[in-house]
This record gives sequence, C-alpha cells and structure tokens, in this order.
Amino acid sequence: MFQPDAGVLRWKVRFATPPAGVYAALSTDEGRRQYWAESADETGGVIHYVFLNGIEDKGDILERVPDKRFAVMYFGSRTVFDLSPDGAGGTDMQVTVCDVPEEERMEICAGWVSWLMAMKAAVDFGIDLRNHDPARTWAQGYADN
Repeated sequence: MFQPDAGVLRWKVRFATPPAGVYAALSTDEGRRQYWAESADETGGVIHYVFLNGIEDKGDILERVPDKRFAVMYFGSRTVFDLSPDGAGGTDMQVTVCDVPEEERMEICAGWVSWLMAMKAAVDFGIDLRNHDPARTWAQGYADN
C-alpha cells in the first residue's frame, strides 16, 4: 500500500553525490538556498524558511549527525533525513515526515516529491528547478517549491 502509515510519509532518493555533499545541502544555509526555499537560513539552531508566495516558517534543528542524519521541525512536522552510502560513491537518503495532518496528506505528499526532485537536481547537477516567479507558485497549481 502506498504510504500506509497514518501521520507519516517516507520517501527515498538516491544521489550520485557522497553523503558529505548531501549532508551539506541539508545542514548549511548555502546548501538549502540551492533548492529549499527562497531563503532557509539558520540562526541559533532555528531555520527561518521564506517562500516566494510569502509563506514563512521557523523550525528548530532537532538533530545533527554529520553525513548521517539531519532532523528539523518543518511546518509542525518532525522531518528526519537519514543518509547512507549507496556502495557506489553516492548516497541513499530516506526522508521521514511525522505528524502529517490527514486533511493535508495528499498535498504534503506531492510537495515532498517536488522538493526531493529539486534537491536532487541541485545537489547532483547544480540545477535550480524553481521558477522564482511569485505569480507561478504551488498555490496557483505550479509544481514549484
């Protein structure tokens, strides 16, 4: 069954990039700026996410294990990124998002796929898939982060 656990979403992505590079993309301001939000800067263990459509969120960094795990609060959900070497020089990453409200599950599920593909494009290929156009955001039906 697709995403069978109530309140939890899990996705896996393989990166050609080694774990240290994937971890840097998650755990540094510079890394997050490549794909996550218009800005996602950390101050004192809290990331301030600012999106093109004016939505903002602040989330605590919950856990840092270099090259292995990064966990944050993101829009009220505990979000854990587990990294492991893939055996071929790259990284397997599993994202686990907890406390997903049932009424928002479909949108959040789709949003994570969009986000993960934007991250993969940025980390493995140096490409920013976001359109950076405030008239063309998720709220207007665009697949954009």
